[in-house]
Amino acid sequence: MKIQWKLAAVLCLVFTLAVAGMAQTMATPATTTLTPEERAAALKNLQATHDAFLQSIAGLSDRQWRFKPAPDRWSVAEVSEHIAVSESTIFGFVETKIMTAPADPSKRAEVAGKDEIILTRVPDRSHKVQAPEYLKPTNRWATEADVIKAFDDSRRATMDYVRTTNDDLRDHFGPHPVLGPLDAYQWILLISAHSERHTKQIEEVKADPNFPKD
Repeated sequence: MKIQWKLAAVLCLVFTLAVAGMAQTMATPATTTLTPEERAAALKNLQATHDAFLQSIAGLSDRQWRFKPAPDRWSVAEVSEHIAVSESTIFGFVETKIMTAPADPSKRAEVAGKDEIILTRVPDRSHKVQAPEYLKPTNRWATEADVIKAFDDSRRATMDYVRTTNDDLRDHFGPHPVLGPLDAYQWILLISAHSERHTKQIEEVKADPNFPKD
């Protein structure tokens, strides 16, 4: 009889601990990380737009680098500076603002479907958008090589982060002046979409009839 009572007590204790463990798990859900598909898609876009931008400016002479199609239009040098400074600014916003704010999974519905919007509409040059003053070119870097290094450093940092992070990028949000609220993952997609948009702008400059031949 004593053995039966001891066995019952042990079973009761095990059951109590199991229930407590389940309750703790339910109260504190695991961090939501990127899916392998999300991680791969972001890296693919970041790499493709990195390569396209560098290809678009490869082999330009100094005259071609600084040619302006019109007084109110940017040169290849100015567009490239805008791309480079935007890279570090957007990623810095993700790191220091979006990811340091409290997670809020309830906002997921507000950004549903915006991955595709970012990747298709942002590169569309038929809709013009005025860059904010702090992202406009001001001759921050003296040479093309300096611009390329700044761009490469920022893009490498972004890709390393995407490749290794376990942050819950889908539950942290930041407002965009045109697109409205975006989650942190969408802000990273915006980095590649933004550079794609302005790489197209560089090709427009190069297609100008007055673009120097050498």
